[in-house]
Amino acid sequence: MTDGLNWRMNLKSDLSDSELLRSMLAGDEEALTLLYRRRQSGVYRFALQMSGSKTIAEDVTQEVFLFLMREGHVFDPARGSVSAFLLGVARNHVLRRLRVEQLLAPLGDDSDEDAPFLHASSDLCPLDDLTRAETIDSVRKAVLSLPSKYREVVVLCELQDVSYGETAEILGCAIGTVRSRLHRARALLLEKLRPATAVEETGSATVKSARCFA
Repeated sequence: MTDGLNWRMNLKSDLSDSELLRSMLAGDEEALTLLYRRRQSGVYRFALQMSGSKTIAEDVTQEVFLFLMREGHVFDPARGSVSAFLLGVARNHVLRRLRVEQLLAPLGDDSDEDAPFLHASSDLCPLDDLTRAETIDSVRKAVLSLPSKYREVVVLCELQDVSYGETAEILGCAIGTVRSRLHRARALLLEKLRPATAVEETGSATVKSARCFA
């Protein structure tokens, strides 16, 4: 029985996310299992990196796949990948939880902060280059301290390696907005991390390693 199940699962392992979703919506539980195994960790990491709470990350991950089972038919492959769709759902759940628990940093009056950040170099490297002397914990705290709209672009673009195009789809904004928010987020992180960097002369952890805080 188990061998037969594993054989069927192996046959489906080459299916795309979209194909698995279609099969799942048609009642194929094995397709749901495969899709969950394939995408659960990414959803969990995103929720954890956004919230800093394992409890929230676990709850959100469960809620995302329950939503997929109930409302998966709303997925439109013309608008992006299944992975981006799941992260978009996760984002909505995370922000809702953070508002309820009052963990979101206040946005303040930043109506012009989506404009290109003129003081940030266009050659500014990814966050791993900005924080070479930082510990993973310092990076984690700095990312979590960002206002939500900057935190999410850092998590998606830098920590999750989501493309600018899919990030724009997840956030419901223009690619130019993603780019400008990321410039601003990098500059904010520089400001937050600079004092620690001045004290610590050595250190090998980078923000890419901060994926491990997921």
